[in-house]
Amino acid sequence: MAAPLTIALSKGRIFQETLPLLAAAGIVPTDDPETSRKLILDTDQPDVKLVIIRATDVPTYVQYGAADLGVAGKDVLLEHGGEGLYEPLDLRIARCRLMVAGRPDQPLRWHRPRIATKFVNIARRYFADQGRQVEIIKLYGSMELAPLVGLADYIVDVVDTGNTLKANGLAPLEHIADISSRLIVNKAAMKMKHARIKAITARMAVAVGD
Repeated sequence: MAAPLTIALSKGRIFQETLPLLAAAGIVPTDDPETSRKLILDTDQPDVKLVIIRATDVPTYVQYGAADLGVAGKDVLLEHGGEGLYEPLDLRIARCRLMVAGRPDQPLRWHRPRIATKFVNIARRYFADQGRQVEIIKLYGSMELAPLVGLADYIVDVVDTGNTLKANGLAPLEHIADISSRLIVNKAAMKMKHARIKAITARMAVAVGD
């Protein structure tokens, strides 16, 4: 039997959009993560397992070798820093934009505004690169609420359709990065299981259209 492979995924949109790409690589889960309580899912290949974890934890699991491969959004990877990871393939799924957003009649002020975000590292780098001083407040959800109740002047968050911003009287003001999900690989696994991982990556690349 080939050396076992573990692939880290998160529930929801990324998982669903990754399934056809995994299938193109000959990997099909035999359990449904939406109905199963199992955190390690079997596949039709006895030596390939899927671990289901929080999206923000995927890079950490891959970095430390608890998973050989994973699928993570570029926003999560930018926030994580990408240490110990290869990023061989843009899967072009779960696309969105990372934006600075706020009230449409309030362009970003230059005097130390308060920024609410869960992307603390990204926000700090973005404003530092522009020489702009800001106060960053870490939040874990409901970012749009922060400007409405006076907790923050602006937010940094992912924007898909923009409907949630609009419904709360906010608008995207500055573009930080285009986001999509990426295949990531543990550096040690790439050396030890190179042929297997390269074959999976190649099949997924064909499915993506690269």
